[in-house]
Amino acid sequence: MITSELKQRDITQNFINGAWVTPSTEETAPVFDSNTGSVIGSSPLSAEADVDAAVSAAKLAQKEWRTLSPSARADYLRAIARELEARHEELSQLIMREVGANQEISRGSQTLTPIASFNIAADILESYNFVENIGDNLVMREPIGVVGAITAWNFPLHLVTVKAAFAIAAGNTIVIKPSEVAPLTAAVLAEAVQSAKLPNGVINIVFGSGPDVGEAIVTHPDVAMLTFTGSTKAGMRIGALAAQKVAKVALELGGKSPLVILPDAPLQEAVEFGVGDLLLNNGQRCDGLTRMIVPKSLLPEVERIARETMDAVLVGPSTESTSEVGPLVSKTQQDRVLGYIDKGISEGAKLVTGGTDPIETAEQNSQGYFVRPTVFSEVTNDMAIGREEIFGPVLSIQSYSNVDQAVEIANGTEYGLHAAVFGSDIDAALSIAARLEAGMVTVNGGESDIRAPFGGYKHSGIGREFGRYGFEEFLEIKAVRVPKNFRN
Repeated sequence: MITSELKQRDITQNFINGAWVTPSTEETAPVFDSNTGSVIGSSPLSAEADVDAAVSAAKLAQKEWRTLSPSARADYLRAIARELEARHEELSQLIMREVGANQEISRGSQTLTPIASFNIAADILESYNFVENIGDNLVMREPIGVVGAITAWNFPLHLVTVKAAFAIAAGNTIVIKPSEVAPLTAAVLAEAVQSAKLPNGVINIVFGSGPDVGEAIVTHPDVAMLTFTGSTKAGMRIGALAAQKVAKVALELGGKSPLVILPDAPLQEAVEFGVGDLLLNNGQRCDGLTRMIVPKSLLPEVERIARETMDAVLVGPSTESTSEVGPLVSKTQQDRVLGYIDKGISEGAKLVTGGTDPIETAEQNSQGYFVRPTVFSEVTNDMAIGREEIFGPVLSIQSYSNVDQAVEIANGTEYGLHAAVFGSDIDAALSIAARLEAGMVTVNGGESDIRAPFGGYKHSGIGREFGRYGFEEFLEIKAVRVPKNFRN
């Protein structure tokens, strides 16, 4: 187990057909501690031959896996959940360093949601009706086959498990490419899968880059479905490649999510909620509320509350219990976010707080990938910071003259993943929620539920994850026409 005295973890093999297999290449990618910039591990940069081996194992295993009873598959899912729970602290420590997530979220949603995903998928599997009558037809839902999964680095374990749990619950097998930026938790998942004695080949993990391993998975003729979480640009590339072989795709992509604060909203509560949501996982969330849309008359007061709330946030190493915001995942991501802050200033947005000055940290953490939590005001949708996904702790405040204009500003983006509304009149808030072009809308700080669907409109993706909706993404639908005189 990795503790505060960090031991380097080097992944040297892929997980294929229930065993650790040496890759066909000798190249590796370093893994960095986001708090210090030091190397804490490595993973293979595999090649097409390794994908071929994994897909072959998955294809063979799926023939038998799909025939297991729902209760038998559910037992394996719950066994994996128990094994992940036994490794909870190890996983949390890795995520603090790989991603920079603070202790609360690393020990919380980053690691508990993956455990819940396997248990919830098992619950759905045991109660799901795979056959229903539609008039004179039987409608059957069946596994698709081999699923290829390509995931992002910001929730490295969750994004793998939310795909794997529901895909295998539905009777499919899966080949996973985790992000090379944050691959270490995927290796722990493989160990949990082994300990749970999951049949060989049901879950396979191939480490490597997107252009090499990712594209090999997408284009492989025996991969029947692709599920991807990442940037919209990469998702479009996957969709285009998958279309060439007419494979099903499920894409969870980017976001530029608005919070509409209505004129009658409790202002302090609403602004604090928006800032808090933005800063979860250090702003490294596709569904974070990055735009705050407020009445023009309340703009000065909103700026004051946002500045005071943001300035009170404790920034520091993710491994320290007092830190509320940690570093970003990599030097590349740090440079990207700082570049957007510079753009905001050059485009004429009002810098309320934050900026590009270095964060003061302890000497041993001076090379960490920190960015000051930043607030801009007087932002418009034609500014880069108003329309593009930044993926860091940067809030853009926009103002409106009437509620119709607020809705227009909120919807004036290519994305449609998440949105939020805050107002004292719940009926008025729900009316606005119905007009927002987003797959998920939070009203007055309502809680999410991982049994509810997760996904977006427009360039934010195709399909849904979580719960029954996510489970059904991994099923084919077959209509069987049976003559009445042959039916019971």
